[in-house]
Amino acid sequence: MPLSISVPGLPALDWLATEGKASVEDGVLHMVAGPRTNWFNDPSTESRDASAPVLAFAANEDCQLSARVRVGFAETFDAGLLLVHQTDDDYAKLCLERSPDAEHMVVSVVTRGASDDANGPLIDGDTAYLRISRIGPAFAFHYSLDAHRWRLVRLFRLRDPERPTFLGFCAQSPLGDRCEATFSDISYRLETLTDPRDGS
Repeated sequence: MPLSISVPGLPALDWLATEGKASVEDGVLHMVAGPRTNWFNDPSTESRDASAPVLAFAANEDCQLSARVRVGFAETFDAGLLLVHQTDDDYAKLCLERSPDAEHMVVSVVTRGASDDANGPLIDGDTAYLRISRIGPAFAFHYSLDAHRWRLVRLFRLRDPERPTFLGFCAQSPLGDRCEATFSDISYRLETLTDPRDGS
Protein backbone atom coordinates (compact mmCIF):
# COMPACT_ATOMS: atom_id res chain seq x y z
CA MET A 1 0.00 0.00 0.00
CA PRO A 2 1.31 3.50 -0.76
CA LEU A 3 2.27 5.69 2.15
CA SER A 4 -0.18 8.30 3.40
CA ILE A 5 0.40 11.93 2.49
CA SER A 6 0.27 14.56 5.21
CA VAL A 7 -1.23 18.02 4.81
CA PRO A 8 -1.32 20.29 7.88
CA GLY A 9 -4.81 20.47 9.39
CA LEU A 10 -6.12 17.38 7.60
CA PRO A 11 -6.39 13.70 8.50
CA ALA A 12 -3.86 11.55 6.65
CA LEU A 13 -4.60 11.40 2.92
CA ASP A 14 -4.55 8.07 1.11
CA TRP A 15 -4.90 7.24 -2.58
CA LEU A 16 -8.47 6.24 -3.26
CA ALA A 17 -7.60 3.76 -5.99
CA THR A 18 -4.62 4.08 -8.32
CA GLU A 19 -1.62 5.87 -6.87
CA GLY A 20 -0.90 9.17 -8.61
CA LYS A 21 1.67 11.96 -8.42
CA ALA A 22 1.45 14.40 -5.53
CA SER A 23 3.66 16.49 -3.29
CA VAL A 24 3.18 18.86 -0.35
CA GLU A 25 5.25 21.97 0.30
CA ASP A 26 4.45 24.64 2.89
CA GLY A 27 0.95 23.26 3.28
CA VAL A 28 0.20 23.36 -0.46
CA LEU A 29 -0.90 20.12 -2.13
CA HIS A 30 0.25 19.71 -5.73
CA MET A 31 -1.29 16.96 -7.87
CA VAL A 32 -0.65 15.81 -11.43
CA ALA A 33 -3.17 13.89 -13.54
CA GLY A 34 -1.89 11.64 -16.28
CA PRO A 35 -3.36 11.27 -19.77
CA ARG A 36 -7.06 10.49 -20.31
CA THR A 37 -7.95 10.50 -16.62
CA ASN A 38 -11.42 11.28 -15.33
CA TRP A 39 -14.25 10.49 -12.92
CA PHE A 40 -17.45 10.19 -14.94
CA ASN A 41 -20.15 7.54 -15.51
CA ASP A 42 -21.47 8.69 -18.88
CA PRO A 43 -25.30 8.70 -18.84
CA SER A 44 -25.51 8.48 -22.63
CA THR A 45 -23.10 5.58 -23.24
CA GLU A 46 -22.97 3.88 -19.81
CA SER A 47 -19.17 3.95 -19.94
CA ARG A 48 -17.50 4.30 -16.55
CA ASP A 49 -14.19 6.01 -15.84
CA ALA A 50 -12.67 6.29 -12.37
CA SER A 51 -9.03 6.73 -13.37
CA ALA A 52 -8.06 10.21 -12.14
CA PRO A 53 -5.83 10.27 -9.03
CA VAL A 54 -7.63 11.06 -5.76
CA LEU A 55 -6.21 11.69 -2.29
CA ALA A 56 -8.95 11.27 0.32
CA PHE A 57 -9.82 10.84 3.98
CA ALA A 58 -12.87 9.47 5.83
CA ALA A 59 -15.57 12.05 6.61
CA ASN A 60 -18.55 10.46 8.32
CA GLU A 61 -19.71 13.45 10.37
CA ASP A 62 -20.68 17.05 9.68
CA CYS A 63 -17.70 19.02 8.38
CA GLN A 64 -16.47 21.60 5.90
CA LEU A 65 -13.52 21.16 3.52
CA SER A 66 -12.36 24.09 1.40
CA ALA A 67 -9.33 24.98 -0.69
CA ARG A 68 -8.03 27.55 -3.11
CA VAL A 69 -7.79 25.56 -6.35
CA ARG A 70 -5.48 26.59 -9.16
CA VAL A 71 -5.37 24.63 -12.43
CA GLY A 72 -2.76 24.55 -15.17
CA PHE A 73 -5.32 24.43 -17.97
CA ALA A 74 -4.21 23.00 -21.32
CA GLU A 75 -7.03 20.87 -22.74
CA THR A 76 -10.83 20.75 -22.62
CA PHE A 77 -12.19 19.31 -19.35
CA ASP A 78 -8.87 19.70 -17.52
CA ALA A 79 -9.82 20.33 -13.90
CA GLY A 80 -8.81 20.52 -10.28
CA LEU A 81 -11.59 19.38 -7.98
CA LEU A 82 -12.90 18.33 -4.60
CA LEU A 83 -14.58 14.93 -4.45
CA VAL A 84 -17.17 13.19 -2.26
CA HIS A 85 -16.81 9.41 -2.66
CA GLN A 86 -18.72 6.39 -1.42
CA THR A 87 -18.31 3.94 -4.31
CA ASP A 88 -17.38 4.27 -7.97
CA ASP A 89 -21.13 4.51 -8.67
CA ASP A 90 -21.91 6.92 -5.81
CA TYR A 91 -19.82 10.09 -5.75
CA ALA A 92 -19.89 13.80 -6.51
CA LYS A 93 -17.28 16.30 -7.63
CA LEU A 94 -16.95 20.08 -7.57
CA CYS A 95 -14.57 21.23 -10.28
CA LEU A 96 -12.75 24.24 -11.60
CA GLU A 97 -12.78 23.09 -15.22
CA ARG A 98 -11.94 24.21 -18.76
CA SER A 99 -14.96 24.23 -21.07
CA PRO A 100 -15.10 23.27 -24.78
CA ASP A 101 -15.11 27.04 -25.45
CA ALA A 102 -11.77 27.37 -23.60
CA GLU A 103 -13.49 29.18 -20.72
CA HIS A 104 -12.96 28.36 -17.07
CA MET A 105 -16.01 27.51 -15.00
CA VAL A 106 -17.28 25.85 -11.86
CA VAL A 107 -18.76 22.48 -12.79
CA SER A 108 -20.56 19.99 -10.54
CA VAL A 109 -21.24 16.32 -11.14
CA VAL A 110 -23.38 14.04 -8.97
CA THR A 111 -23.21 10.32 -9.70
CA ARG A 112 -25.93 7.96 -8.55
CA GLY A 113 -25.16 5.06 -10.88
CA ALA A 114 -24.96 7.42 -13.86
CA SER A 115 -23.38 10.87 -13.66
CA ASP A 116 -25.12 14.14 -14.34
CA ASP A 117 -23.13 17.18 -15.46
CA ALA A 118 -24.04 20.76 -14.52
CA ASN A 119 -22.13 23.84 -15.67
CA GLY A 120 -21.93 26.71 -13.21
CA PRO A 121 -20.51 30.24 -13.27
CA LEU A 122 -17.59 31.34 -15.41
CA ILE A 123 -14.36 32.17 -13.58
CA ASP A 124 -11.97 34.86 -14.77
CA GLY A 125 -8.55 33.27 -14.39
CA ASP A 126 -7.25 29.90 -13.29
CA THR A 127 -8.12 30.04 -9.58
CA ALA A 128 -11.20 29.75 -7.38
CA TYR A 129 -12.07 28.65 -3.87
CA LEU A 130 -14.14 25.47 -3.65
CA ARG A 131 -15.89 24.03 -0.60
CA ILE A 132 -17.68 20.80 0.32
CA SER A 133 -19.90 20.77 3.41
CA ARG A 134 -21.43 17.67 4.92
CA ILE A 135 -24.77 18.39 6.63
CA GLY A 136 -26.18 15.18 8.06
CA PRO A 137 -27.26 13.05 5.08
CA ALA A 138 -26.74 15.93 2.61
CA PHE A 139 -23.83 17.74 0.98
CA ALA A 140 -23.48 21.33 -0.19
CA PHE A 141 -21.09 22.57 -2.87
CA HIS A 142 -20.02 26.23 -2.80
CA TYR A 143 -17.50 28.38 -4.63
CA SER A 144 -15.95 31.74 -3.76
CA LEU A 145 -13.59 34.25 -5.29
CA ASP A 146 -12.27 35.53 -1.96
CA ALA A 147 -12.98 32.77 0.64
CA HIS A 148 -15.45 35.10 2.38
CA ARG A 149 -18.59 35.22 0.28
CA TRP A 150 -19.62 31.68 -0.67
CA ARG A 151 -22.16 30.98 -3.42
CA LEU A 152 -24.20 27.78 -3.55
CA VAL A 153 -23.56 25.51 -6.52
CA ARG A 154 -25.38 22.35 -5.46
CA LEU A 155 -27.30 20.85 -2.51
CA PHE A 156 -27.78 17.08 -2.78
CA ARG A 157 -27.50 13.68 -1.19
CA LEU A 158 -26.17 10.37 -2.46
CA ARG A 159 -28.24 7.19 -2.52
CA ASP A 160 -27.17 5.77 0.85
CA PRO A 161 -26.36 8.42 3.49
CA GLU A 162 -25.18 5.70 5.90
CA ARG A 163 -22.46 4.38 3.62
CA PRO A 164 -18.84 5.20 4.61
CA THR A 165 -17.87 8.44 2.88
CA PHE A 166 -14.57 10.03 1.89
CA LEU A 167 -13.65 13.59 0.90
CA GLY A 168 -10.69 14.27 -1.29
CA PHE A 169 -8.66 16.19 -3.84
CA CYS A 170 -8.25 15.30 -7.50
CA ALA A 171 -6.77 16.46 -10.80
CA GLN A 172 -8.18 15.22 -14.10
CA SER A 173 -7.40 15.42 -17.82
CA PRO A 174 -10.05 13.44 -19.76
CA LEU A 175 -8.86 14.54 -23.21
CA GLY A 176 -5.33 15.74 -22.52
CA ASP A 177 -1.96 14.29 -21.64
CA ARG A 178 -1.44 15.97 -18.28
CA CYS A 179 -3.06 18.41 -15.86
CA GLU A 180 -1.53 20.00 -12.80
CA ALA A 181 -3.62 21.35 -9.93
CA THR A 182 -2.60 22.96 -6.66
CA PHE A 183 -4.68 23.16 -3.50
CA SER A 184 -3.70 25.89 -1.05
CA ASP A 185 -5.38 27.68 1.88
CA ILE A 186 -6.81 24.29 2.79
CA SER A 187 -9.30 24.37 5.66
CA TYR A 188 -11.02 21.44 7.37
CA ARG A 189 -13.52 22.06 10.18
CA LEU A 190 -15.78 19.69 12.08
CA GLU A 191 -18.59 22.23 12.04
CA THR A 192 -22.10 22.11 10.60
CA LEU A 193 -22.88 24.68 7.92
CA THR A 194 -25.71 26.84 9.25
CA ASP A 195 -27.43 27.78 6.00
CA PRO A 196 -26.41 26.10 2.72
CA ARG A 197 -28.21 28.69 0.62
CA ASP A 198 -26.36 31.74 1.87
CA GLY A 199 -23.17 29.82 2.60
CA SER A 200 -22.94 30.77 6.29
